[in-house]
Amino acid sequence: MKAHFVVHLGRLEADHQTIRYRLYRNKYQENNRRLLLLHGAGVAGKDTWEHIITHLHSWHEVLVPDLRGMGETTDRDGVERPFTVEEVVEDQRQLLDHLGWWAFDLGGYSFGGLVGLLLKSICGARVHKQFFLESALLDRHSMADVVALRERYSEAAALLKTGVNIEQGVRLFMDTISPNRIPSPKAEQTTVERLSYRALGFANALDCVSEAARRLTREPLIAVQGDVSSFAGGRSVDALHEYQRHLAATVDNWSYESVRGCDHSLPFQKPRQIAKAMDAAMANYLQGL
Repeated sequence: MKAHFVVHLGRLEADHQTIRYRLYRNKYQENNRRLLLLHGAGVAGKDTWEHIITHLHSWHEVLVPDLRGMGETTDRDGVERPFTVEEVVEDQRQLLDHLGWWAFDLGGYSFGGLVGLLLKSICGARVHKQFFLESALLDRHSMADVVALRERYSEAAALLKTGVNIEQGVRLFMDTISPNRIPSPKAEQTTVERLSYRALGFANALDCVSEAARRLTREPLIAVQGDVSSFAGGRSVDALHEYQRHLAATVDNWSYESVRGCDHSLPFQKPRQIAKAMDAAMANYLQGL
């Protein structure tokens, strides 16, 4: 970490989970603004966000929990179990209440974006400025297309659950979510290793989003969001960009930015650029208050 951040490693014994989290404090920023960052399926919070955090300047505290099935957060008895997105949201509400975070900004990547959408819907005014990086369920205009796409992720989850076809399942996931990526043997292997670390937890997260896509009504969820800055990798599929442009054109206080030279892995590929964009969006938000 850069010298202006110190990090505290924390643990909360919640109802059914041992929630692990990292709390970053900026020694030179005393504005008391707080930012919750929620990671994507299969990869821990630290791996997803830390390189972005090193370049952020707008917040005094940044909270990065590991979500269910990922990182160091576990069921109290250590067993990997299926879960719903509402259970993940409740984990975060308990953590926020425990820490006394009654007002905060929010960032969510992929699966964490879906968690963030629902967290805003139940926490309301506690959540202020929002940032989404290719949020789950916001990648196609038609929900029928979203559900159809999730069937491919369900195939990947089924392979992960076998315990013997883990790499095959990971690569199917990668090919589905980033079909236009530029292959790099080193980066690909790093991604495979990260996503294979807790393969069953990763599979459960994929199934969690698939189940939510079949059940949730998206429009009311979007309607209750606040001031949103949404980012998508420039190499991600056209259908995702088309829907993001639609949201920016039709939803109040929703902006969209395409990040050149990256795909769905944008927080890993362009951390400095994303941090700069988040700081700029935060400054604009504060000017409008």
